[in-house]
Amino acid sequence: MLEYYDFYVYGSAAALIFNDVFFTRAHGAIGTLASLATFGVGYVARPVGGMVLGHFGDRVGRKKVMLFTLVLMGVSTFLIGCLPSYDSIGILAPVLLVLLRLAQGFSAGGEQAGANSLTLEHAPPNRRAFYTSWTLTGTQAGFILASLMFLAVSTLPDRQLFTWGWRIPFWASAVVVVVAYWVRRRLEEPQEFTERKEHDRTARLPGVAVLRSQPWDVLRVALCQFNSVGGSIFSVFALAYATGDTVGLSRTTMLWVAIFANACALVMQPFLALLSDRVGRKPVFIGGALGFAVTMFLYLHALSTANVPYIFCAAFLVTSCFFSALNATWPSMYGEWFSTPVRYSGTAIGTQVGVGFAGFAPTIAYAILGDGPGGWVPVALLVAFAMIVAAASCATGRETFRTPMPELGKPLEPAAERTPQPSVTG
Repeated sequence: MLEYYDFYVYGSAAALIFNDVFFTRAHGAIGTLASLATFGVGYVARPVGGMVLGHFGDRVGRKKVMLFTLVLMGVSTFLIGCLPSYDSIGILAPVLLVLLRLAQGFSAGGEQAGANSLTLEHAPPNRRAFYTSWTLTGTQAGFILASLMFLAVSTLPDRQLFTWGWRIPFWASAVVVVVAYWVRRRLEEPQEFTERKEHDRTARLPGVAVLRSQPWDVLRVALCQFNSVGGSIFSVFALAYATGDTVGLSRTTMLWVAIFANACALVMQPFLALLSDRVGRKPVFIGGALGFAVTMFLYLHALSTANVPYIFCAAFLVTSCFFSALNATWPSMYGEWFSTPVRYSGTAIGTQVGVGFAGFAPTIAYAILGDGPGGWVPVALLVAFAMIVAAASCATGRETFRTPMPELGKPLEPAAERTPQPSVTG
């Protein structure tokens, strides 16, 4: 939660603030496009972070890398709050903003895979989805925390908001880092990993090893992770679209919509994860992806009408129900496609390559947004395309919810080579 508070506080600022602070020479839609593009820049660094941090996570341990990602994210976020505006130092302001956003992205590239790998390897065999789903519950709680912070500062008059008010959520990162660092120092490495390390059974170059041995699984994870397009459209694009001139809703209203939908998701996610532990990863993931594709049309239509009760209902369906099904499932599903020596690298590389599209999805969506009441339809089609890709990719993967931990990541034996088990008769 605390790590992703830092990451998501940037998304809220990019949608609501940065076009007026760092891109004052670019008026109207151009300024908004430029601001949203800096949100996407963070995703450019995420595959690099996934490769580098995944290597060290598989070699030296999950805990040490997660401490590093936390400090890097916290320092970068705090420094963003210290940046002078474009009016103060000119073009250097957006340049420094982009560099710090790249540092955030590098950190995030190794964060989620590390948390998922560590939790999966600690989890009971029949509750792996339930346990790992709490890492995504943490990311959504971070989004809620970031939204609440911006909800508080957005009540300031515009003059104060655009000069110093927007900086407060970023400066709060200093407190976040101290608390989260104390929590993470108390973590223990999973026994599954420490035993392999003690017996020198870790891969020398985990990233290379996983790309050689399981290239299709890495690609499958990348394509499944197209589901994150839906999250970035909901959390960033919809915020900019609904508060813009076309719809004209208040910042406060839309922040409450996001808080409500994600708060409901915190309740739904554990139950959907338990369902995944009972019926399998693939049915829950595919159902979530296809359901999200359909209900995003409903949500964007609701925004275009500016009907607030309609917006809240649609937000509940798209995020609390269907996006929760995805988030409840993929942390365990991706990790179960890889063995312990390359799990961190395989999931980090795959997810961060796939999530790159999501980073620029708000920019693409704003660029293809049409005029008039139906201008949102191209954006909904973009989301539907991404979700169909994710669902189809998941359908090609193996079902792993009943596979023992030591057997994860191993190639399936041909049916003819499997040793038949003797039958037991009365």
